[in-house]
Amino acid sequence: MAAMRLELNLMRLLSRCEALAAERRDAEEWRLEKYVAALEDMLRELKKQASKPAPELLNEYSRKVDFLKGLLEAEKLSSSTEKALANQFLAPGRTPTTIKERTPATKTVHLQTKARCTDRMRSELLGTVYSEELSVRKRKGLAPDEKQSAAELDAVLQRHQDMQEKLAEEMLSLARSLKNNTLAAQNVIKQDNQTLSHSLRMADQNFEKLKDESDRLEQHAKKSVNWLLWIMLIVVCFIFISMILFIRIFPKLK
Repeated sequence: MAAMRLELNLMRLLSRCEALAAERRDAEEWRLEKYVAALEDMLRELKKQASKPAPELLNEYSRKVDFLKGLLEAEKLSSSTEKALANQFLAPGRTPTTIKERTPATKTVHLQTKARCTDRMRSELLGTVYSEELSVRKRKGLAPDEKQSAAELDAVLQRHQDMQEKLAEEMLSLARSLKNNTLAAQNVIKQDNQTLSHSLRMADQNFEKLKDESDRLEQHAKKSVNWLLWIMLIVVCFIFISMILFIRIFPKLK
């Protein structure tokens, strides 16, 4: 009963956090961070319960809490490029939190956050390009016109598009490099595990062979001792009988 009540409270607070994450928040907003910390505590407590939910459901809860935590950490970054890159690696939930949701709220929040980061980067890039145009005009001694011509606007947009494509290519290259490094590390770990397993199997086989050879050597040593004992007994008996025959055949001289 306590586990069901705890899970219900967790779902309610998780739904509230997803709603807050979807809104545009001020820098002074503190509720979402506190709510996510409370979610982590409730999730740890739920995992300790005897009648806890299924592992798949617990993994989904953990996935959503980790997504919200990563979202808060990404918002603390200073650069829009870093925020966009951090949002690329966030993994939203796969299933809706409540019955009313058609698509997972965390997936919607992820898309909205990516769109916001893209808008911020576009605004920053456009501001940078416009500042460059103004500096060029000032160096030439020309006053900025209130209305730019269509050609100038096309040039600004083209430069912005080129910069955005270059940034996207760098992000894709970084993600591809990270993926390749992860796959390489996984292959190395897999090969090491295979080598270790093979070495353990060989050690077990050698131990069994050594044990068998020790048993055989022990049995062989016992057989050798038995044969030697019988040979000695036969020799002693033969000498004893020979002495008796010798005494009978050659009586004592008077």
